[in-house]
Amino acid sequence: MKAYLGVDAGGTKTNAMITDEEGRLLAIGKAGPGNHQIHVELAKNNIYSAVHEALNSAALQVKDIAVAWFGLAGADREADYRILRPIISELGFAQYEIVCDTIIALRAGSTRSYGVVSICGTGTNCAGVNPRGDIFQCGGFGYAYGDFGGGSELAVEAFRSVIRAWEGRTAPTLLTDLVLEKLRYDSVEQLFHHSLDTHLRIPADLTPLVFKAASSGDMISRQILKKQGEELGISAKAVIQKLGMQNEVFDLVLAGSVLAKGVSDFIHPYIAEQVAQVAEGCQLRILGVEPVIGAVFQAMEKDGIHLTDAIYANITQVSHV
Repeated sequence: MKAYLGVDAGGTKTNAMITDEEGRLLAIGKAGPGNHQIHVELAKNNIYSAVHEALNSAALQVKDIAVAWFGLAGADREADYRILRPIISELGFAQYEIVCDTIIALRAGSTRSYGVVSICGTGTNCAGVNPRGDIFQCGGFGYAYGDFGGGSELAVEAFRSVIRAWEGRTAPTLLTDLVLEKLRYDSVEQLFHHSLDTHLRIPADLTPLVFKAASSGDMISRQILKKQGEELGISAKAVIQKLGMQNEVFDLVLAGSVLAKGVSDFIHPYIAEQVAQVAEGCQLRILGVEPVIGAVFQAMEKDGIHLTDAIYANITQVSHV
């Protein structure tokens, strides 16, 4: 029996999964944040913990893993890989690979080994792989570097929309009452002054309020979400063009809490509208499984395994990690 290890190390959790060559689940390991950009030693310890928990649960050793595949948040630039390579190398796997976690999310959401992924969770990121295996990433570094949105920034948009409506710069918005209730203020004036005085850090959990208000017909909220969709579509369009995929048939996998859990009518059509301008063969797919599954897929493919319908069925029946 051959065994394959996939790891998904993100900003809040690390998941490890081991399967056999038929895609049958052998073990799962879990730990905390695995993004080295948050804290290198913390990330290292959590990655090691998740990996060894999975190995121990499967009664396997490092030498028993044919290929290990690591999808790591923060694996964006060569400067990151100079930190990550020694960390992963120390685990001792004979064959292993490190990629950005965007790439395993893409592989988890598509039956093809190529395509594009758009992630919109706390922040945003977009990446793609063409049929030749070339990879291009667009974004992931924040507003100053060209991005827009994600949960943290949509929360800011909600907050500032309340202030702007109060001052008369825009029309009234349903966000006003929703935000006041959520943050426990009696009036926008109280919210305004207390927030300035205490240097309030706007909480990301205001983002669901934008969807709630939009669902009730609030035009300010709908405009915010429309812009989010257009910006994500623009990023995906850039990836498609950079990788020369305009004439390919492929999936655009949508991942992250804003895209996977939010009401799709307010964002997804604007993504589709942008990508349709350059790639008619692009189809949107919401990621419905854990990204770590994509790491296992890629580990198996690295070892020359053709992923059959049976293998897909075996792995994707794992409902959660």
